[in-house]
Amino acid sequence: MSEDIYKDIAQAYAAAAERASGLKSRFAAAGFDPAAVRSLADLSRLPVMKKEELLKLQRANPPFGGFLAADLKDVGRIYVSPGPIFEPSLSGGGGHGLDLLFRSASVGAGDIILNTWMYHLVPAGLLFDEAAQAAGATVIPSGVGNTELQAQIIVETGVTSICASTAFFLTLADKVIETYGRDAWKVKTAFLGGEMGDWMAKRRRIEADYGVSTWAAYATADLGLVGYEDGGDGYVVHPDRVVQICDPISGEQVAHGEPGEVVVTARDATWPMIRFGTGDSAFALGSNADGTVSRISALQGRVGAAVKVREIFVYPRVIEEVVIGTPGAKAAQAVVTRENDRDMIRISLVLEDGADASAAIIAAAEAFKSHSRIRADAVSVVPELPENADLIVNDKDG
Repeated sequence: MSEDIYKDIAQAYAAAAERASGLKSRFAAAGFDPAAVRSLADLSRLPVMKKEELLKLQRANPPFGGFLAADLKDVGRIYVSPGPIFEPSLSGGGGHGLDLLFRSASVGAGDIILNTWMYHLVPAGLLFDEAAQAAGATVIPSGVGNTELQAQIIVETGVTSICASTAFFLTLADKVIETYGRDAWKVKTAFLGGEMGDWMAKRRRIEADYGVSTWAAYATADLGLVGYEDGGDGYVVHPDRVVQICDPISGEQVAHGEPGEVVVTARDATWPMIRFGTGDSAFALGSNADGTVSRISALQGRVGAAVKVREIFVYPRVIEEVVIGTPGAKAAQAVVTRENDRDMIRISLVLEDGADASAAIIAAAEAFKSHSRIRADAVSVVPELPENADLIVNDKDG
């Protein structure tokens, strides 16, 4: 990453601190001079701010906790995330970078997009709408529900792309085919929201069963787009974001390839998200010369969902990869226990009828080792797991 972005950060955040009392207090408490930032090492001297901390500051000083470095007249919208946390939306253009996802998928002029994401309180609906239009596409804002009507809309308007959760996309696709026949299904692209469980395996099945290409992005209400898919592994980092993967406790950057918390600094300081801990876990797939992340993995889960096993954090995403990498696997769960002063991790597999259990056990063990860098103590096949079972269970105290 070029030195220019650090100069921009230094200038923008020094100016922002003079307008935003909460930001100025954060810098003062850390003994941090934003104007002195010239490198990633300089930036990393500022402790990571967690979303929980921002929530507390907003409750003490509503609505923005003293972090808005712009005039209220420049705020176009206020989004509300669970907490509630208030996020001001200023001029971002292109859905705050989300248009890069549509351009990457070659979706634009001539495409008609059915956008089923919510348009109130949370930013998803409006950001996808703005981004699709910035890329040149036509948008039908729909929301969820009214499945029969939406199926009719898809067929009669010639929808070519759908923005939806994975589950609702399947509902719509099946309704179109059931009502109008397979030939009426003309959708070629789906922009899907990430889900826990075997989401990547679901995407592969969707692509095969419905003849679509599936795409996703990593975005948050606080930051807008952080990264987007481009056909390679994981997410390419937005060029105006400085992304680090950090130890969720110390805030120090971890080694390339090790999982940790996604920590982001935005170049724009009107809503000053600097060294902001997203609470999401990932690892670096690509790094810039200065150590910042250029490509991040698929999310491993929330930081709090990880379980430490023999000094290695194991995230729910690892168990998803076990399902994907095991022939015949329908579901899996890992349980961590503490026995004789040693962490033990055991994996249970649910298999399709007729699957080769011996081959599945070997494949699951290899997939787990590959993605977690530790060995499972046991892998076994079970008839079933509870509905909506956690991917990884910490039973060290059990």
